Amino acid sequence: MRFNQLFKQISPEEICDNVFTLAGKVFPVVTAGREDNYNSMTASGGGMGLLFRKPITMLLFPAKRYTLELIEKEQKYTLSYFPDEYKKQVMFLGSKSGRDSEKMKEVELTSIILPSGNVSFKEARLIIECKLIQITTPNFPDDFYSQEAIDYMSEPYKDPGEHRKYVFGEITHVWVKK
Repeated sequence: MRFNQLFKQISPEEICDNVFTLAGKVFPVVTAGREDNYNSMTASGGGMGLLFRKPITMLLFPAKRYTLELIEKEQKYTLSYFPDEYKKQVMFLGSKSGRDSEKMKEVELTSIILPSGNVSFKEARLIIECKLIQITTPNFPDDFYSQEAIDYMSEPYKDPGEHRKYVFGEITHVWVKK
């Protein structure tokens, strides 16, 4: 089945889901790369909002993630949100690195190419396409002011190279399952 038979485009303002649910409870799948070489990972935090008068997504990535490397290279990515029945597959994508495994062939999801050339999955109920705006690395601990934030971020910063990067992307397309 072709992409436009499965999905219809809406504006970012028409996303019906609560942004806090999308960012903190649903665990989107972040996918970057091209049809012949892409990788996905499960995200466990982030958000949406406005930056530079544009609708954006914001994600936190461990600095060594393969998906982050592909985002930097291609300068675009998708966020895919799935019905609850796909929770096992979503969690699988967060369980191992695509750099060291064939997880994209092992996952029980069907990749689909979007009109833009981005990659997502046929089983998704919501797909958000993004164009990379900025990747930034916070200066730890100087950029953090609450003890809760310092405590949360201190673990990744113990090992050099394991710090977090913030990824900001402009939302370019939003697709919902028909």
